Amino acid sequence: MHTADRVFGGRNAKRMAAMRHHVSIAPRPLYLMFLTHLSCTSCGLHHDWAKLQNLCTACRKPLFAVYDLEQAGRALKRDALLTRAEKSLWRYRELLPVPIETSPVSLSEGGTPLLRAGRFGASLQMQNLWIKDESQNPTQSFKARGMSVAVSMAKHLGASKLVAPSAGNAGGALAAYAARAGVEAHVFMPRDTPRANIIECRELGACVTLIDGLITDCAAEIGRRKENWFDVSTLKEPYRIEGKKTLGYELAEQLNWELPDVIIYPTGGGTGLIGMWKAFDEMEKLGWIGKKRPRMFSVQAEGCAPIVRAFEAGENSAAEFPDARTLAAGLRVPKAIGDFLILNILRQSNGGAIAVNDEEMIRVAAEVASSEGLFVAPEGAACFAALRSLLSSGKISPNESVVIFNTGSGIKYLDCYDS
Repeated sequence: MHTADRVFGGRNAKRMAAMRHHVSIAPRPLYLMFLTHLSCTSCGLHHDWAKLQNLCTACRKPLFAVYDLEQAGRALKRDALLTRAEKSLWRYRELLPVPIETSPVSLSEGGTPLLRAGRFGASLQMQNLWIKDESQNPTQSFKARGMSVAVSMAKHLGASKLVAPSAGNAGGALAAYAARAGVEAHVFMPRDTPRANIIECRELGACVTLIDGLITDCAAEIGRRKENWFDVSTLKEPYRIEGKKTLGYELAEQLNWELPDVIIYPTGGGTGLIGMWKAFDEMEKLGWIGKKRPRMFSVQAEGCAPIVRAFEAGENSAAEFPDARTLAAGLRVPKAIGDFLILNILRQSNGGAIAVNDEEMIRVAAEVASSEGLFVAPEGAACFAALRSLLSSGKISPNESVVIFNTGSGIKYLDCYDS
């Protein structure tokens, strides 16, 4: 149902009837959907997007949503975004999976600011350092983006009970969007998850189960329980990454379609990094950007650095990190299902991976707060600490344009900063 007659006919009929009765109707944005199928990121097997599903049925790897970008490019021109009043991530509706007849489950996520880090940058002799501040999302982290799209699609496809393991912010986002959608949310969290995240999930109506162990243990427990729920874990369903890819669309738009030289991103499950790379590829096919890509740097904690170890060892996948420990809950992911995608992006972009210790995260967070007025999460602070190391080693030049992603608010980590 991609033709204009089928899509617009009913609304035009109502408009004509209103005109005959001299009734004024305010114009509404009309969107087409260009999602065609899901494709396995490993074996390439196609899957039907209109069915609730998790991983590839053949090789159990993540699925990507695929669009008819030629048709999408005809329907949405880059310059048309200038006239759109919608500031949330849904301003890119033609490049997102939710069908036109379905209202997204939204709390006005996305549309976060890109701020120049003038004073912190000056301390490093940098003129072009930027912060993409995701703490200004509805649930105070970038997880709101992915959950908005994932919950929208899950509800559209018939799910009534959603489940996910979470080290904190993803659980809060799932709870919020499930409440908004009127569906059940079940969140499995490590027992030592920051208290603010646990309270957030419970107050938003989610059923919270605390597990002794890590996020991987939470995922294993979900797998053992034979419940009638749909798993919206990171990269285990195909649509959270569609919300995360809007980071890339927004960044390009905010920089007038000229991507930065370097992106520094805190990496646990890695959906933001992978999503941005997907967005860059889509935008090039749309003719919105050229072939230039930023060098992508993945930042992890020294106490949980599976991607760093694998990158340095030249591996194509990352072994589970033993005895994972870090106060940055979002980085405490000992095994990422999208590890092979992350490693490929780092190498393809001529980027890298770097680990930072917890003490440095906390110290640099205070510097960022006092110089830029932002109370960043430890994950975001880790990126600022990593920047110093990358400059010192010569992997980044002070003359380059660099964007750091702060993925959440320090408010969620008060126990860490008070220790």
